[in-house]
Amino acid sequence: MSIEPTWLIAALCGFAFLAGFLDAVVGGGGLIQVPALLILMPDTAIATLLGTNKCVSIFGTSAAVWQYSRHVTLPWPAILPTALTALLFGYAGAATVSHLHPDALRPLILAVLVLVLMYTLWRKDFGALHAPRLGQIAQVAAGLATGAVIGFYDGFFGPGTGSFLVLAFVALFGFSFLHASAAAKIVNAVTNLAAIAYFVPRGHVIPSLALPMAACNLAGGLIGSRLAIRRGSGFVRVLFLVVVGLLILRFAFDVFGAA
Repeated sequence: MSIEPTWLIAALCGFAFLAGFLDAVVGGGGLIQVPALLILMPDTAIATLLGTNKCVSIFGTSAAVWQYSRHVTLPWPAILPTALTALLFGYAGAATVSHLHPDALRPLILAVLVLVLMYTLWRKDFGALHAPRLGQIAQVAAGLATGAVIGFYDGFFGPGTGSFLVLAFVALFGFSFLHASAAAKIVNAVTNLAAIAYFVPRGHVIPSLALPMAACNLAGGLIGSRLAIRRGSGFVRVLFLVVVGLLILRFAFDVFGAA
């Protein structure tokens, strides 16, 4: 096993902390951590970088889940079916990425993100109140569909998964941004586990990087979730808009830069 340079470990640990913080509040940690791995380790196989990213992210996500569960009432009837299908389809997505190139998804995701940003800005009360509007059967059905679509996306591609989950819980289920963020963390932890179950047995992970980065990601997750709980849905909404804006810039660069 090769030993990575100290400067590289230190730099990636800094990015892992920021990713854990952002992801705990509203998702989008992959905006920071995945590009950092790609830029600083350009000669490493993409599957190995993605596997390392998943092994790191699970720690920050788990820390956020623990923090939210102590302060926010978790809507389990919506979370459990979403997490179940996310687990299955997350594994399927991770397996599919080895055979198909995800670039074809970028234009579609860019269009969806622009619509999300416009709608959230237009609806000032969007996600401000926690007012679940689905019956139990409808919650299960919506959860199964949400978990299948977003779970597959996370295993297959990944960037913005947490933000898409937050959006789904706000728009479909009627949750506040704070409750949606708490629910999204649980589902995101499950999709991370599904991807890890695929990547790790195949050796797609760098332990000398994953372990120190995981510690920093965990610290960021604890601090980010604590701040979100303290500041409430208004704070989460603002950060959600920032992350969606960054995602739009990221995908616009990928789409039009490639063109």
